[in-house]
Amino acid sequence: MKYSTDRNLIKDSSRKNISSGIIAGTLGIFGPTIMVIEAASAGGFSYAETISWAYAVLFFGAVLGIVMSMYYRIPVVGAHSITGAAFLVTVTPHFTLPELVGAYIITGLIILLFGISGAFKKVMSWIPKEILSAMLAGIITTYVVGLIPAVQELPMIGIPALIVFFMLIKWDLRIPPMLGAVITSLVLFIILSDWGSVSIGTEAVMPVFEIPSFSLIGALSISIPLAILILSNDITPAVGALERQEYEVPTNRMLTATGIASIAAAFFGGQSANAAGMMTIIASDEEAGDKDKRYVAAVVCSGILLIAGIFAWAIVPLLLDLPDSLTAILVGFVLLGVFGSTLKTSFSDPKYMMSAVFTFIISISGVTIFYVSAPVWALLIGTIMAKTMEK
Repeated sequence: MKYSTDRNLIKDSSRKNISSGIIAGTLGIFGPTIMVIEAASAGGFSYAETISWAYAVLFFGAVLGIVMSMYYRIPVVGAHSITGAAFLVTVTPHFTLPELVGAYIITGLIILLFGISGAFKKVMSWIPKEILSAMLAGIITTYVVGLIPAVQELPMIGIPALIVFFMLIKWDLRIPPMLGAVITSLVLFIILSDWGSVSIGTEAVMPVFEIPSFSLIGALSISIPLAILILSNDITPAVGALERQEYEVPTNRMLTATGIASIAAAFFGGQSANAAGMMTIIASDEEAGDKDKRYVAAVVCSGILLIAGIFAWAIVPLLLDLPDSLTAILVGFVLLGVFGSTLKTSFSDPKYMMSAVFTFIISISGVTIFYVSAPVWALLIGTIMAKTMEK
């Protein structure tokens, strides 16, 4: 893999790549952080532990993005897995934080081994994409459905946000519909509500270093499915976006760096630090300017996330104080696009129709058997059905 050392970040900056970086960075602050807070709340995490989690995924993800983009001069945005955080909402209530940290470290090691071995594409092709998508769709259905009653409770915020969402889809503007809807919701909340009841953090809270606890059940229930989600829903879209733009992608080195960064993030409570699919798509798009200068967009985005991570102690309290209905609206919009694409993929091949259906309904059921959560059972049973009954 060739890389360039004769390029200058300042000289390569332009209105297009800077604006693309700002759009991707804004998306990265709101969507992933909101899902982290949801997962932390489900697990009963303390105030300091929640802030530390947000710090870990934002900071180490940003460092990953800056290093990869500057070294290879390609637009790789580092963040963390939104779908992984959504999955963790189902498992955090059943494990202690040290057990979760141990599982996250194993996840990082799995991804690291994929990078070292070069077996990424071969292994991922064994699990049908329809089954992976059906499992993910089941995980996030509850949050997407929750958007509707939340809009009913806060119509002055929810309805305009929906209108903005649909307008951005219709007119295919550069601003992602999810981002437009989230910003609209927050702006209207500031205008219409008692903003004084929502407080920004004023006292710095240091990240909490956690001592991990390892267990076989944690590896089976958390590490393996989380690694699969990161590889399939984050790394794969990021690599695909770069390849579509005809970049020479160092996939194995990206996986290796992701594994190392994820292990580092795990010690502070973060589930991953990986190449971000959606944000890499934005940074690598033609709208980000000249192809050889689009890496600037990724650096700008990662820089924004780096600052957000450092000041997580100020951002997290702000989001924690939001009303439940508003949080439901924000989470619904964050996951709505992912939900649509996963449903489409889940039932794209008639051959896997029944296995996808069973995967979806098991995943959405929320059952936990032998400390193994519903999404894991869904993935296991769905894959067995696809490989035996519908092969």
